[in-house]
Amino acid sequence: MQQHFLEQRLLAARQAGRTALISFVTAGFPTPETFWDVLRELDASGADVIEIGVPFSDPVADGPVVEAASVKALQNGVTLRGIMADLSARKGQLKAGLVLMGYLNPFLQYGFERFARDAAEAGVHGCIVPDLPFEESGDLHASLSAHGLALIPLVGPNTSSERMALYAKNAQGYVYVVSVMGTTGERGALPPELPAVLARARQAFSLPIALGFGLKEPAQLDSLPQNLRPEAAVFGSALLKHLAAGHSPASFMQRWTQPR
Repeated sequence: MQQHFLEQRLLAARQAGRTALISFVTAGFPTPETFWDVLRELDASGADVIEIGVPFSDPVADGPVVEAASVKALQNGVTLRGIMADLSARKGQLKAGLVLMGYLNPFLQYGFERFARDAAEAGVHGCIVPDLPFEESGDLHASLSAHGLALIPLVGPNTSSERMALYAKNAQGYVYVVSVMGTTGERGALPPELPAVLARARQAFSLPIALGFGLKEPAQLDSLPQNLRPEAAVFGSALLKHLAAGHSPASFMQRWTQPR
């Protein structure tokens, strides 16, 4: 089976001897006018994949930083249809893989088949849907797969080996491992049970592993055994706080790209 573009991006970073970088930014943040400049700067500063958050009124998996960004984006009139139109108008401008991360309702309202077609035409490579359980994912997976898009599985400390194996059957791109039970947000240290979660994911999936929820600096990964370290680091809340304070995307990325 041919490797998906997202998988290729993460494996290329590993072959280069570095951790792949996945940045999350809520669509329309800090403002609808500056959002696309943020994406271009993240891309130019080394982001391998950019996850674009689709704002939603009830973001159950998001902590206060991401939730506030989502509320602000909704107040500014950001919608999934608008995101798709803007991505289509800018297709080919970014080197990074593009992933839409959002809750099921906006995709359902858009229509799975229409969304998958439009997303592929706009240069999107995959989706993450935190509130979509495996048992209900068949229709969306079929629509995305038909257009070459990956439905990226989200697993965490409460995901058993057996359940990971279910997700692994249809998974493409990469597997997103959530470091903690709870919502997104910066944390000072990774939880002690995380190595066991990563070990289960390594056994269940042949895909690259991306670790998220709580990452803010590269040193956090040093506490993990070498054989369990993820191929990619996902950062969202820390980046959004950095941007909200008026700092540049490039200065945030520097802490992840400079030699240590």
